[in-house]
Amino acid sequence: MAHTPCQNFKRGELLRAAAAEAGRGLPGIEPGMPLPAGTGMDRRSFLLRSVGLGLSVYTAGRLGGVGALEEGVAMAADGGGAPVIVNVFLEGGIDGLSVLAPIGDAKYRALRPKLALPEGAGPAFGEDNRLMWHPAASGLATLHGEGKLTVLPAVGYTDADQSHFTSRHYWEVGATDASERTGWLGRWLDTVGTLDNPVQGLSLDGRLSPVLASAKVPVAALGGSDYSLGARGVWGTVGTRMQRAVYELGSSFAGVSDPALRQAGLAAGNVARMTDQLAAFKIDPKNPPVPPVAYPNNASAGFPQQLAGLAWLLAGGLPMRAVALRGPGGYDTHERQPDELKKNLQLCADSLLAFQRDLEARGLADRVITLVWSEFGRRAQENGSMGTDHGAAGVGFVMGSRVTGRMVGEFPGLGTLDPQGNLRATSDYRGLYSAILEQWLGADPAAVIPDAAKYARPQVIR
Repeated sequence: MAHTPCQNFKRGELLRAAAAEAGRGLPGIEPGMPLPAGTGMDRRSFLLRSVGLGLSVYTAGRLGGVGALEEGVAMAADGGGAPVIVNVFLEGGIDGLSVLAPIGDAKYRALRPKLALPEGAGPAFGEDNRLMWHPAASGLATLHGEGKLTVLPAVGYTDADQSHFTSRHYWEVGATDASERTGWLGRWLDTVGTLDNPVQGLSLDGRLSPVLASAKVPVAALGGSDYSLGARGVWGTVGTRMQRAVYELGSSFAGVSDPALRQAGLAAGNVARMTDQLAAFKIDPKNPPVPPVAYPNNASAGFPQQLAGLAWLLAGGLPMRAVALRGPGGYDTHERQPDELKKNLQLCADSLLAFQRDLEARGLADRVITLVWSEFGRRAQENGSMGTDHGAAGVGFVMGSRVTGRMVGEFPGLGTLDPQGNLRATSDYRGLYSAILEQWLGADPAAVIPDAAKYARPQVIR
């Protein structure tokens, strides 16, 4: 049986789902909660519907250049070797005190008499002998042992908000500002992106990720698994010839003086180029691409398949700079935590390990880092339902061949909890973002993170 998340979390998801449908307005629930970044952005959809793929392009305003969005999707020939950041959100507030269990802390078993993990149940955490990896996180332990996983055992911010919705918003926008409407990666894309490449910021969950919400450049949301352009009721050679004829006919109007005909002609030409470029990503359902490494075989979960597809798209040269997706399952474990956490953490850790191995096998590992975060951690003391309630500081990771692979911020111990019984943060998420911007993306953090100079920037990239 699946766990039951708190009502705040469920209502927050209703609001977020509604807000993702740009222009439809917001339901009157949870008054006072911040609107998700990207609310109100225009959405233009390219329906590449062979087996259900949909690419929605979100724009903050009128773009310069007719057909710029269509043309940008076609820029798949060369990724340019630019660094890429993959943003993985673990929804619900994962229990960092289980992912890295403080088995050597004298207060651990007193606070968690039923939930405490037995000593030796999982791999040791070599940088702090008080900590032990959850047995389901062995994939993360392997990466950390290889120096490919930087670990933040207590990352967060002071006076943490324990609302799923609000704290998630703060992480997404890179500031404790309820009025902010752009994501931190969206603001970075505004400084380095272009008007003709919507896949520079790509959500893989079928709807706009607020972390990618921009103000100046287009970003996109992708859903489905067949990267090809199709026409309803027409396929094969006939479909290809029909599409080509339409493109050639439309393109013949690209140079005329009439603005409407000229726009149609330019659009037809851009779609033709998009079709040619996306041909490299067309999947034959009878003979799909096989990744060079094995991913977890879980037909009910899309996360490993999304990561495998992402590695394939990167190898094909799709010009992505920032990619966002949600991790598997939910982590709002107020009850029945052991089984639910184990299942979801196992799939997440094993999938991330496979993704890193895939990138290595394709020669892409030096181009990609993966940031893994959750909106907060859980309360140090267990509740009466075999679960844990909302906390403050939590666990975070940065994965990649170029990361330092070291711990950032010490584990503070359970003897220095805040007045509500929560773990205190020893590293600030805005400092982490600033470090990634400066050390990985080559950007000035001050242009993206408000008051960036206030936050210590840990060394996360070698």
